[in-house]
Amino acid sequence: QVQLVESGGGLVQAGGSLRLSCAASGRALSSYSMAWFRRAPGKEREFVAAITSSGGGTSYADSVKGRFTISRDNAKNMVYLQMSRLELEDTAGYYCAGNEISSYLGWAPTSWRIWGQGTQVTVSS
Repeated sequence: QVQLVESGGGLVQAGGSLRLSCAASGRALSSYSMAWFRRAPGKEREFVAAITSSGGGTSYADSVKGRFTISRDNAKNMVYLQMSRLELEDTAGYYCAGNEISSYLGWAPTSWRIWGQGTQVTVSS
């Protein structure tokens, strides 16, 4: 089964930008829909963005629409989340997830079968 590892998290000032990466190994990612979720302390895991296997379709949570962009490079087996105009409320652990249904863009965490370990994003000031 595909293994997912997130990277790119860190400490950034409000208004700044950060790019998260999700690297896959074990299986090709080209047939998987992929998503980013986040979980802040005391809050439930919430949907951030999703992208179809081809990259032709995307969806975003209202809270990040216009600020975050999900993308993928199937040749490199990578998925990215470009985060701009970061806000204090964006502070959370960020996780990538996969679904074998190539066109799936659902927001429910239980619908996503494969998960990484997460990377922490902390927004200051």
